Amino acid sequence: MLDCCSVPKELPLSGVRVFEFGSNVAGPYAGWILAEMGADVVKIERLEGDDARSWGPPFWNGSATLFHTVNRNKKSCSVDLKDSEAVERLRGRILREADVVLQNLRPGVAAELGFSAESLTAENPRLIYCNLHGYGARGPLKDRPGYDALVQAFGGIMSVTGEEGHPPVRAGISVIDAGTGMWCAIGILGALYRRALTGKGGIVDASLFETALGWMAFHASAFQASGDTPMRLGTATRGIAPYQGYACSDGVLMIAASNDRLFAKLARALDHPEWPEQDRFRTNPSRVANQGALNQLLDEILITAPREHWQRILDAAGVPNSPVQTVEELLAHPQTAALAMAQDTGDPGMKLFGLPLSFEGTRPPLRNIAPALGAGNQNQEE
Repeated sequence: MLDCCSVPKELPLSGVRVFEFGSNVAGPYAGWILAEMGADVVKIERLEGDDARSWGPPFWNGSATLFHTVNRNKKSCSVDLKDSEAVERLRGRILREADVVLQNLRPGVAAELGFSAESLTAENPRLIYCNLHGYGARGPLKDRPGYDALVQAFGGIMSVTGEEGHPPVRAGISVIDAGTGMWCAIGILGALYRRALTGKGGIVDASLFETALGWMAFHASAFQASGDTPMRLGTATRGIAPYQGYACSDGVLMIAASNDRLFAKLARALDHPEWPEQDRFRTNPSRVANQGALNQLLDEILITAPREHWQRILDAAGVPNSPVQTVEELLAHPQTAALAMAQDTGDPGMKLFGLPLSFEGTRPPLRNIAPALGAGNQNQEE
């Protein structure tokens, strides 16, 4: 197993030290982004550890696989947060060493422990402190804890996800957690740049609910313009047709004929050059208005052959398309291999996806897998 925390000097955040009071997914995801870019991320955990360590099966190398995906390239220090002396030592270490503090503790806990943004930044004006809230830094729900699924529901995302006529569904990934982690990382990077110019740190606030509102901006503006409550459209999208998945004989193929030119190419490829000349299909608005009839025609054709057959035809015609792949297909695809996103852990049966960014053509490496609980305790006085 990989177990080396040395940071290549060419990584953009090499030399930046982050103390992460992160648990579950959102906070650790933000810390993971920073760690991948070279920051020295010290993950502070309760003596029992981050709850996500036990979020399985499946497990690998002693922890849930979910934990490994967002905690690689970090150190772990376990602290008894009920021990006032241990907490005070940790506080002193943060004031001496930290460039960044990142926390998604339950509302009010950071202040109770003496780690609030206001108190730490007052003592160290260069410190950048990022709060990750559930529902925001202010408002009637500011003290309410948040979880990805709850905020997908409350933020309206579930109302537009799934098939119309069926119950709403949660997105298949923790899109709110990951998205909020990204916003935290973006905010921290902006604050680091500002500090480089002014010498001053500051406080960054993000929340799961604000991420949901940001993701729902398209639907919110459409509703305000039309008064129509957005529907659940399955694989389709509002306002463009055809732009969805169609059943072939061996699976589903997404087709994205998002303008009149592409629709004409699609029609010719399927031996129906007359479609674009019909009033009901002549323009994108007319196709959206007659989407049911258009989809019926496409369904009847595409179900007669496998995805690969139609991919060859549509690729030759210049019509954007993609099969709906399983995880197994995704991992085996040569494009995945070419990008080297799946990085070796030292275990031939497990690879972990790296950062979706490269610098000078090189993706940041996997330096160490997620640390064992408290593995960095012996180095706390470094």
